[in-house]
Amino acid sequence: MPSRPRPIHDPRRDDCPWCGSKRLRTRLRSPDLRHRRPGTFVVDECRDCAHAFQNPRLTPEGLMLYDSDGDPRFSRGRLRATARVMLPFPEPESWLDVGTGDASFPRAAKELFTYTAFDGLDPTPRVERARAAGRLDEAHRGRLTTPEVLARLRGRYDVVSMLHHLEHTRDPKEELAAALTALRPGGHLLLELSDPASASATVLGKWWHPYDQPRHLHLIPLANLRTELEAQGCDIVSTDRRTPHTPHDLSTAVALRLAGSRLRPLTGPAVTLAAALDHLLAPALRRTRFSNAYRVVARKTARARPS
Repeated sequence: MPSRPRPIHDPRRDDCPWCGSKRLRTRLRSPDLRHRRPGTFVVDECRDCAHAFQNPRLTPEGLMLYDSDGDPRFSRGRLRATARVMLPFPEPESWLDVGTGDASFPRAAKELFTYTAFDGLDPTPRVERARAAGRLDEAHRGRLTTPEVLARLRGRYDVVSMLHHLEHTRDPKEELAAALTALRPGGHLLLELSDPASASATVLGKWWHPYDQPRHLHLIPLANLRTELEAQGCDIVSTDRRTPHTPHDLSTAVALRLAGSRLRPLTGPAVTLAAALDHLLAPALRRTRFSNAYRVVARKTARARPS
């Protein structure tokens, strides 16, 4: 008798995965706008803590169906700017980049931290190709919360970076605890995330790229992340809602909107115009509620609880 196919969705939940509140509202319904694969996906929001999450959530098998190596890349200059925030601290001996993909970030950061050993962790073969290309000192294939992976990485790193990674994880709190376990005492956690409080999310709706259904499972408000890091035994060193802003909201929205329409032949010129507008407006927008991302640097203290 043939085996039954495994479900691609978890059961729909009636409470917030962040705070447990049952006061939920539907924030968004969206198809897969990027790859046009079948399905409609729901993003709910907690009325109490403002955490936004995919509901019902894709199972690991479902995520594999919709996963892609084609995520947008940040420029080398943008990645160097992110790494630069760690310059005020002693140069790390070892640095782990979680969700590293092709290791674009370690390659850029190495230009500033020439004596640091950069390792990468990713569930795809891309991390092994990055090691073969010389972008990483060590490549670890898998997920940080897997016990055998975490046992191998426990207490090894002075810095752990997660750049637009938590949005993809099934349990962000567990992922944070695992990252702290991989850190040495006094080490730093460098995080960048899409900001669900961005006014662009309201203006652009489902065409706002950080929604990215069905690949983004969580959109975490800055206040929630700060509170969780402190609860797990971290000191917040810095937060920034300005410089992490990436000027691509309009151009990505135009590309997604035109890709499946009769106006598709106009996509190239329209995206070029929208991209120019993105960059023209960026200096002003990053100082307003239209900024689309935030950054947190946190230090692991002696009170941090092990994963």
